Amino acid sequence: MEIELWWLLVLPLFFAFGWLAARIDIRHVLSASRALPRSYFTGLNFLLNEQPDKAIESFLEAAKIDTETVELHFALGSLFRRRGETDRAIRVHKHLIERDASQVQLTPEQRLHALSELGQDYLKAGLLDRAEEIFLKLRGTTRDEEALHHLLEIYQQEKDWEKAIAIVAQMPGQAEHLWLKQIAEFHCELAAADLSNGRLEAARRRLEAALAANRRCTRATLMLGELEAKVGAGGRAIEIWQTIEQQNPMFLSLAAEKMMETYRESGREQVGIDLLRAYLERHASLDLLDVVFQAELKAHGPEAAYALVRAELRRNPTLLGLDKLLEAQILLAPAEKRADLELIKNLIHNHTRRVARYRCEDCGFKARQFHWRCPACGGWETFPPRRAEEFDIQP
Repeated sequence: MEIELWWLLVLPLFFAFGWLAARIDIRHVLSASRALPRSYFTGLNFLLNEQPDKAIESFLEAAKIDTETVELHFALGSLFRRRGETDRAIRVHKHLIERDASQVQLTPEQRLHALSELGQDYLKAGLLDRAEEIFLKLRGTTRDEEALHHLLEIYQQEKDWEKAIAIVAQMPGQAEHLWLKQIAEFHCELAAADLSNGRLEAARRRLEAALAANRRCTRATLMLGELEAKVGAGGRAIEIWQTIEQQNPMFLSLAAEKMMETYRESGREQVGIDLLRAYLERHASLDLLDVVFQAELKAHGPEAAYALVRAELRRNPTLLGLDKLLEAQILLAPAEKRADLELIKNLIHNHTRRVARYRCEDCGFKARQFHWRCPACGGWETFPPRRAEEFDIQP
């Protein structure tokens, strides 16, 4: 009974303390909100209603009224950068840093934040040297990983692949497949420059380094085969290109034409055709079909090419395949029927332009030619060598 009386005495005290704490908290919120200028809340309202132009004007007014609102300056600079007004964003963030230098008003973390924002402004404006200088200053700070990512972006834009390799080696989790794939691509870029300048041994070392980083790097294998073909080792080049089937058979289409040329130069054209036809049966591909079609047409004439495409069209019906079938039919048809067939082919060809593009797996960007790096999102090896129509038929 005594315990129950004790609780009856304590409970009202708990309610009293809770009421008092709530009153103090409410007073604090109200006083803080009264300290903020009205234009600040007006700007927030515009942001919520997706009216960034009006929001910026309101925030500018608020910043004039209360120059101590650091977070407001950050929001304002971010808005300017998103709108593409990088010069205004740079002024906002430089003002924060310079004010800090003279009056020491920013905390260490706020100063790092301001430097990071200024570096992003320079990066967006294309002032890569200034951006690099700032992000190098951020190395070893709490924003080290962020600085590494931005530095990598800068070096890729500048095509400074040596520095890009060095940066990736310092990334957290740099042993993961994503980073190893990028390192391999950077080595391939350096190898491409060596090949174009006749530095074959340097290119070979780069390609071996690429495969050491990522053994499934089909680009390195393709280029290594090209290097062997350049020095006259056609047989060795074909052996290297054939290993692409184990790496990623989808990329066989990129090596098919080179393989066919090498077989033709060595007088073994039919061996090459048979090999590519076997690849086509195992790994359907519109680009591979085109190479085999042209090889059959050149070696055995339109009848053999027509039979090839007709058989492939039955297995994998596509508009691009039909376009090739009509091309062979036109060559076989009598003169009086060619005009009608050419009209049908032209109609189909105009439509196939839309489905004959390569598509990035990450961002969906479409291009008429194959890219190792997406021009839109910057992803490496995100462009499979498959046409858009193949994705639609076989997702």
